[in-house]
Amino acid sequence: MSQGDESDRVPGAGASEQGAPAAPAPDPASDPASDLDAEAAALVEDEQGVADITEELSAALSIAEERLGDLQRLQAEYVNYRRRVDRDRDVARDSAVSGVLEALLPVLDDVHLARQHGDLTDGPFAAITDKLEAVLGRLGLERYGADGEEFDPAVHEALMHSAGDVPVTTVTTVLQPGYRVAGRVLRPARVAVTSPV
Repeated sequence: MSQGDESDRVPGAGASEQGAPAAPAPDPASDPASDLDAEAAALVEDEQGVADITEELSAALSIAEERLGDLQRLQAEYVNYRRRVDRDRDVARDSAVSGVLEALLPVLDDVHLARQHGDLTDGPFAAITDKLEAVLGRLGLERYGADGEEFDPAVHEALMHSAGDVPVTTVTTVLQPGYRVAGRVLRPARVAVTSPV
């Protein structure tokens, strides 16, 4: 190498070429102002997320309350429907039973008269009528009316009237017994009555 070449060299001029470290460039991530801006942006984003979630939760609670109200209304309607159906079923059953029993009243009158005349003391017909009366009794049919009881216009129908020595109006003769089912009069007892003088 010549001496001129060495003189042209400036000390330290080629140091960067020979592996000496260069001055570091400023790091934007380590800047405190940019760190604060990033945190503020993250907080704003988090607050917006919380606001969105709160709004969604409020909407979901509103829908849930509305659905609960609908469910409670439907449940109340169902309970009322069940009560109405049960009541209507009982009314329909009572009406059907009453209709059948009313249709059988002439037969029961004939059976009652046959008993009074001693025609049903024994034999197969007596057994059949006993079974018929037992079945009708299980359905709630009750025969009423007896000589000597006090006259009650709600359950008796006076066909004959006389005056006599009695403290109150009294049934003297039962012409046709009365029938009632479940406390409701199917037919009043047809009677002859005696009133006080």
